[in-house]
Amino acid sequence: MGAFKGNRPAAFAKGVQKKMKKNSSNPALFPSPEDRLRRDQQLTLDLLEAQRRLAAGSVTPTLDCAKFRSELAEFDFSTPQPLEDVLRWTNSQLEHGVVHMTHPRYFGLFNPNPSFPAQCADRIAGAFNPQLASSKTSPVAVDIEAHVIRLFAQKAGLPADAGGHFTSGGSEANFTALVCALTRADGGFAADGARAFEGPPTFYVSRESHLAWIKIAHETGIGRDAVRLIPTDGKGRMDADALIKTIKQDRAKGFIPVMVVATAGTTGSGMIDPLMACASVAKEHGVWYHVDAAWGGALIVSDRLREQLAGMEMADSITIDAHKWLAATMGCGMFLTRHPLILTTAFDVSTSYMPSHIPSHDPYVNTAQWSRRFMGLRLFLSLAAAGWEGYSEHIARSIELSAYAKKSLEAKGWKIINNSPLAVLNILPPQRGVNVSVIVDRVLASGKAWVSVASYEGEKVIRACVTNGETSEDDVDALVDALEAAFMAETATALT
Repeated sequence: MGAFKGNRPAAFAKGVQKKMKKNSSNPALFPSPEDRLRRDQQLTLDLLEAQRRLAAGSVTPTLDCAKFRSELAEFDFSTPQPLEDVLRWTNSQLEHGVVHMTHPRYFGLFNPNPSFPAQCADRIAGAFNPQLASSKTSPVAVDIEAHVIRLFAQKAGLPADAGGHFTSGGSEANFTALVCALTRADGGFAADGARAFEGPPTFYVSRESHLAWIKIAHETGIGRDAVRLIPTDGKGRMDADALIKTIKQDRAKGFIPVMVVATAGTTGSGMIDPLMACASVAKEHGVWYHVDAAWGGALIVSDRLREQLAGMEMADSITIDAHKWLAATMGCGMFLTRHPLILTTAFDVSTSYMPSHIPSHDPYVNTAQWSRRFMGLRLFLSLAAAGWEGYSEHIARSIELSAYAKKSLEAKGWKIINNSPLAVLNILPPQRGVNVSVIVDRVLASGKAWVSVASYEGEKVIRACVTNGETSEDDVDALVDALEAAFMAETATALT
C-alpha cells in the first residue's frame, strides 16, 4: 500500500502544480491543485459544521421560500461568481430547505444517513469519472462492481454463476426483471414486443407492493392493465391462494402470465410476502419469480436474520437497494439474477464505437443504462471498511431500536398493529377516532421528528421506520415525546 510522503497537503498540491503544463482552461472550471485543495478543505469543514447544527435542529425544512426563490432568480449566469460564495449559499439553502434524511430523528421512508465510506466513494468516483459502459475503458471499476454483485448474489442464495449489475435504484432493477421475464416467456419479444405473445402478458404483485410496477408495465409496452394487484392476507402480505386463483382465471381468459413478484419489505408496513409459497406458484405455472427486496434484502448480511427471507434463494431475480438499509448514497441499487445469459439476451447490442463486447460482463450489453457513474464503489468501500459483521450489527441495531420504540409507545397506550421484522412500525394513537394525519402534521410542524402516514389493511396509520445508523434511544424517546405532545394537543382541540 502506498503512503503519502509530503509534510502537508499544501506541499503535495504545489508539487502537482509544478508538473502541470500551463493551459488556457477556465480556472473557474479547472482550478489549480492549490485552489482545489483549499476549497475542498473549506467545503469539508462547512459540511461538518452544517451536520453538527442539523443534528440539534429541525428535521423539517425551515426555509423562507419567497426569499430563496428571489435569490435563486438572481442566478441568470450572465456574470460569474466566486465558487466559495456559491458553495456557501448552496449549503445554506440545503441546510434549511430539505427534509433532513440524515437527521437521527428522521423516522421516515427508506432513505438512510449514508455511511462515510459511501460518501468517500462519491468523491473518488467524481474525481476519476470512469465510464462504466465498457470493461475495456474501465476494467478496475467494472471488476469491482462485478465482484460485489457476485458476493451479494451468493449471500442471497443464488448459484455461483449468478450475475447482475448495479442500478440507479429499485425501479430500474424491477424494470430489468420484467424485461427478463418477458424475454424468457417468448423469444419473439426482443423483436416484436408484446405483439409476440398469443394473448396479453400479465404479471402479479401484492396490492401493498411499490406501485412503480404500474409505471414499469407502461415502460415495457405491455400496458398498465397488465399489472395484477393481488389482495393481502389480513396481515399485509400477499395472499397466496388469491394469487393462484387470479393466475388460473387469467389463463382461462387467454392472458399470458409471465412473472410473479414477491415483496420483501413493503413500503408502508415492512411486511414480507410468503416467499416460499410465491416461489412454488411461479414454478408450478412456469413463470419468472422475482423478489423485490429493495429494503428487506439487507437481512442477507446477517446469518441470524437471513432466515426471515427463506425462499428468496429460489428467485430468478432479486432487487436490493444499497441506498436504503445498506446506507449507500442515493442512486445505488442492485439487480441479481440466476440467469445472466437471459440478461444479456435482453439488453445485448453491438456497435463499432464501443471498445469491447463481452457478454455477461460489459455493462452496456447487460443493463438498461449505457453511460453511468461508478455507483458500486459506495458499497465496496463500506463493506471493505465494516465487513459483513459490521453491516450485520448495523441492521440488528435498527431492529433493536424499533423494538425499543414499540415497547415505549405501548407503555403509553399506543398500538402497533403490524408485525414486521424490518424495523417498520405502524402506529395507532391510544384513543380511537383521533385523526392520525393531524397527529403527523403536528409532529412535522414541531420539527422534532419526521414520520409519515401510511395504510395497513385499509386502516390509516402513523408509519415510523428506524433507518439511520446514528439514531439513538434518546432520539427514539424524542419521537415518542413528539407523538405524545401531538396526541394531547389534538385531543384537547377536539374537546373545545
